Amino acid sequence: MSDKHSATVLVTGATDGLGRGTAIYLAKRGYRVFAAGRNAQKRASLETEAKKENLALETLEMDVTDDASVDQAVAEIEKRAGPVEILVNNAGIAIVAAMEEISQSDLHKQFETNFFGLVRVTQRVLPAMRESRRGRIINLSSVAGKMASPLFGPYAGSKHAVEGISDAMRVELVPFGVQVILIEPGYIPSNMEASALELSSSYVAKAPASPYAKVYEGFQRSWGRISSDKSYTPEDCARVILRAIQDRRPKVRYPVTKSAYVIRWMERLLSDRTIDRIFIHDYGLQPPGN
Repeated sequence: MSDKHSATVLVTGATDGLGRGTAIYLAKRGYRVFAAGRNAQKRASLETEAKKENLALETLEMDVTDDASVDQAVAEIEKRAGPVEILVNNAGIAIVAAMEEISQSDLHKQFETNFFGLVRVTQRVLPAMRESRRGRIINLSSVAGKMASPLFGPYAGSKHAVEGISDAMRVELVPFGVQVILIEPGYIPSNMEASALELSSSYVAKAPASPYAKVYEGFQRSWGRISSDKSYTPEDCARVILRAIQDRRPKVRYPVTKSAYVIRWMERLLSDRTIDRIFIHDYGLQPPGN
């Protein structure tokens, strides 16, 4: 989609982290961007920045977990600028917990935002895309959508689901000229970490008394190493998203960060048991009787 100056872009979860970086990056390159989010204060901050730089960026209130909120926000975009031509499904949360311990309500919260919310917004914009026979849907997945690490079951499960429906939709939408593309970032520092810590606080607090205490300890060591890498910024992800929008024949999947490429090749070349052994060793775990 090279006619960027007429392209209307909707970015969900756009008031923070990768979403904010993407919204600003695309607006600076001539796209008309609608940045959607729930937090009024963060929306106001983003609007102020956009006005200072004279960007074609407008913010909208949108809760991807609420039908009425999504419908109202998309209707407002259509009123101001016409149908959404490029959808960047970025809204997401992360809850870190052992699968036995996570509450059903938290598991529903995880999937309601990362999976059902993505579907909800996509279903709302697709009819107009089909009618116009053009459009791109950019789904933010994760390396966790390819390989799940211990305690990332809830988050990885939601991203595996995103990968699955994206594969199905990509073929379903061929007759209508609508393309579905997956972005698979590795670790990129953002405010999502603080949000994940808050959402996971009850499980982390109980970790020392948990039967999974060793797993939590291993995770904290592993995450300490991962999170010390400050090599990438949200703009690095935004740059890849721009490629996915502008490539004449976009790839099915775009990894972001070196670790994303490494995990992609590990998943292709190593057996499931070998990958398990890597995690078992890294987390310092031992089977019974060893």
